[in-house]
Amino acid sequence: MARLKEFYQQQVVPSLQKELGCENIMQVPRLSKIVVNMGLGEATQNVKILESGSSELAAITGQKPIITKARKSIANFKLREGQPIGCAVTLHGERMYEFFDRLVNVALPRVRDFRGVTDRSFDGRGNYSLGIREHVIFPELNLDKIEQVKGLTVSVVTTARTDAEGRALLRALGMPFRS
Repeated sequence: MARLKEFYQQQVVPSLQKELGCENIMQVPRLSKIVVNMGLGEATQNVKILESGSSELAAITGQKPIITKARKSIANFKLREGQPIGCAVTLHGERMYEFFDRLVNVALPRVRDFRGVTDRSFDGRGNYSLGIREHVIFPELNLDKIEQVKGLTVSVVTTARTDAEGRALLRALGMPFRS
C-alpha cells in the first residue's frame, strides 16, 4: 500500500473528521483522481517534441499518456482541428497517491526559490490546480536526455464540496501552501 494512502487512512481521516465535523467516515473528503497535463503547442512544427514530452510524462507518472488533439482550427497559431498538441495522464488509486507523495515531498521542494504553492487555485468545488513551469524538478527524468524544458499542469480532484474542505484535505496530506 502507498505510504501516503496509509497515512491518510490512519491520521488524516480522524483529524479531518473532527475538524470538519463529519459524523460518518465517508463524509471526509478524499482524493479521487489526479490529472497531469502537458500542453505542447510547439508540436505543430516539430513532432519530436510531442514524442519526447509523452515519454517524459510517462516517466514522471508511471503510466502511458494519451495524446490530446486540437478541438478547433486556429489560423493565427497555424493549428488545424485534430492535430496533436499535448498529452495527459489521469491517475487513480495507488499510482495517484504515489505521484502526490513524490510531488509534495520530492519535486516541489526542488523548485527554485520555493516558498510554497498558492492557496487561491481552487475551483470553488474543492479541486486544486497547480502549474509547474519546469518539468525537470522530477527526479525520475534523466537531465542529459532532455532537449527542452516543458511546463505541465497538475489538477487534483477531490470529493470535497467546498474550497475550505479541499484546502484542509490537501494541507493534511502535506501540500506546502504559502502562509
